[in-house]
Amino acid sequence: MNKLLITTLSILALSSTGALAEDKLPLKELPGIADRDYWVPGEVNADGKLEALQAVVGAEGVPFTGSQDKPVEIALIYPSADTSDFWARNFLAMTKRLEELGIKYNTTEFASRQIEHSLQSTYANQVLQDGDIYDYVIFGPSELAIQADNIDKLSGEDSFKTYVWAFHTPLKDLKNQPDVWFDFSSAAGALVMCDYMLERLGNGVTMAMNRGIPGITDNQRSGDFKDCVMEKGDWKVAYEHYGEYQREGGFEGTSLILQAYPEATIIHNANTAMAMGSVEAQVSVGKEKEIFSTGWGGTGLELDAIRRGELDATPMRMGDDVGAATAEAIKADLEDRSGELPLVFLGRITVAHDQMGAEELDALQQEAFRFSGVGALER
Repeated sequence: MNKLLITTLSILALSSTGALAEDKLPLKELPGIADRDYWVPGEVNADGKLEALQAVVGAEGVPFTGSQDKPVEIALIYPSADTSDFWARNFLAMTKRLEELGIKYNTTEFASRQIEHSLQSTYANQVLQDGDIYDYVIFGPSELAIQADNIDKLSGEDSFKTYVWAFHTPLKDLKNQPDVWFDFSSAAGALVMCDYMLERLGNGVTMAMNRGIPGITDNQRSGDFKDCVMEKGDWKVAYEHYGEYQREGGFEGTSLILQAYPEATIIHNANTAMAMGSVEAQVSVGKEKEIFSTGWGGTGLELDAIRRGELDATPMRMGDDVGAATAEAIKADLEDRSGELPLVFLGRITVAHDQMGAEELDALQQEAFRFSGVGALER
């Protein structure tokens, strides 16, 4: 049973800056984060726990071995009313995995937009007041620093377990840590992409970059990738353009690169929107076959561009992993195995590229969206 709570009140947002459609706000520019007041996964995960859960998530579900007197009650406080389908897809992935595991459940969704910080606080307080109703609370922060107090309060409640979606940087000053953080790591994706590009293209290459917005997400997607290929492959960077994660930014940056930096044979794009703009700019002047172009995320738009021969490679997230892993965490808790869980779960990332055949790309897309379905969601 799904109970969707929709507010009719207009809540004044604390920030006028909206989140990117598929990216979180840059953490580096936020209060409390600039001095690295957070841990990265490698600092907090015990050996082998992350890899073990990734393996479980990537395999067929093993049914729950216990019994239930009643369904588990799950509250979700997240910006599922926003543009991004991350939330809807992982809700579907979680619920379908729970069904595959044979776990009975009810969900209550507290929906908001990404900029409605005050509304999320209202929801958090409501869930805390009704804490004895819920067994699990999933919190998708509108923004990490602003919602830190709510994460702390929810995590300190003993009547339910708290899981955080879409962030993998546990804040150091929390008195109470959530039971698990679930996300994809841009840093991990950058290193996967670096290894692939060096193996395929070799050393001494010159590239240009369409970067996003200065902050931790772009520092990882673009900065970590750049540092890796420069250090390991002696690559050079001709130009870095900040396209603000927008299609227009990718188009403008690529147009400039093609005109002013012809020595750049590779264009790195830090998200899907800029990758699509970059491809459009290349096609408009007939240079899509001359430039090696990359995207980020492995979305349907990117895979279609690879199939058309316009995009060459992208680090592809197994998009449903976050939801499926949350279902597995609930199962582990019900089986008294929560000690086996990592503090931070990271979804799997692999590289999709133009040397893959149609069947291979289709299989990869099917795996990524094995629960939520390939193609656009009806919302």
